[in-house]
Amino acid sequence: MEKSIESIWKHGFLDKNAMVAPKLNNLYNKKSIHIIDKFKRMFKINFNVLVVFSFVILISSFLVKLPVMGVLMFILFNVLVVVNKKLLKRLEKIDKNVSSYQYLKSFNAWMQEQIAINKKMSQYIYPYIFIAMVSGFWFSSPIRETLQRQFGNYQPYMVYGMPVYWLLGMLAVIIILYFFGGRIYKWDLNLVYGRVLKKLDELIKDMEDLRSE
Repeated sequence: MEKSIESIWKHGFLDKNAMVAPKLNNLYNKKSIHIIDKFKRMFKINFNVLVVFSFVILISSFLVKLPVMGVLMFILFNVLVVVNKKLLKRLEKIDKNVSSYQYLKSFNAWMQEQIAINKKMSQYIYPYIFIAMVSGFWFSSPIRETLQRQFGNYQPYMVYGMPVYWLLGMLAVIIILYFFGGRIYKWDLNLVYGRVLKKLDELIKDMEDLRSE
């Protein structure tokens, strides 16, 4: 029995070696490459932004006499760049000499791994950022002098030179950031890469619908 037009087109969409519907097959290949190349460009731009921003924060922190915060943030941003550059190297290994469907599935698998790693890291990143900010202000001489003038001779219960109720409040915030760090990361991810990820899901769904028919 001869193949229907629908089955021929389906074969052309999903099989790199298909001899039928070559223009449509090529279109899907181009769409696949376009989405992934766009993501790579965005990813590399974010690398550069993080590196530049880390130096801006570091220099600014010394100017406003918050060096501890600047150094801690500088370390964090550059660690994030190193970790995600290693993840990006795995993306470069994806074989492009396969069907567009396999190509997108490989990319999607890498993307899910990358998201899972960064989501897990975010449980520690956001508490770290909070600690860095608080430490920066606490170890700033001008701010300590201002607090000393405000409180005068009042001496609350202290632990390592910090009021106990401050430490308890910090601990509460740190715990909240730990539990909500993953959600904050997903919100940030959707804000930056949401449109690209949506297009990826739609393209994969289209192909899977064709395969299931």
